[in-house]
Amino acid sequence: MRRFALIAAVAAGLSVGACSDPDAGEPADAPAAAALPPGRPAVYQAATEGPEPFVRALYAMYEANAAGEAPPPGRDPLYGRTFNAAVGGDFRQNQGQVPFLNHDPVCGCQDGQVRLTSVTVTPTERFKADAQVAFTVDGQARTQTLKLEQEGQSWKIADVIPAGETSLLDRIIATLD
Repeated sequence: MRRFALIAAVAAGLSVGACSDPDAGEPADAPAAAALPPGRPAVYQAATEGPEPFVRALYAMYEANAAGEAPPPGRDPLYGRTFNAAVGGDFRQNQGQVPFLNHDPVCGCQDGQVRLTSVTVTPTERFKADAQVAFTVDGQARTQTLKLEQEGQSWKIADVIPAGETSLLDRIIATLD
């Protein structure tokens, strides 16, 4: 009986170890984000590769005007749970009127040609990082900080802090009843 328990424990350890091997890499059928054309599939893939690839793929999607149709407010997989909940609450609270968040937080715009000029990612704590981004919208220079967090295997935007402003998440929450 002990031998069976020992064999089962070793086998379980081997199978768990094989699943969590950091050198195992992505499955063969999962292309690297850089190999995909700009768009949501590339951003979703890059989100599993790390915070910097995620941010670069995100802005590449905007640069290529390849965002496609966005999910309903509050359900965008690019954003973290709390940010999505606040956006969804803002939209529901203001149905029929202009919500507080009436622009795209990634570019701080409603439309226009976006071009990323630089990104610097700094880990802040486990599963969190700040991305300082500099970009242009129709040639006008802008900067902001994207607060990133890892949810499951993917990096997501938890908050946006435009230069000279406070947390967008805090400002949205402050408008909710």
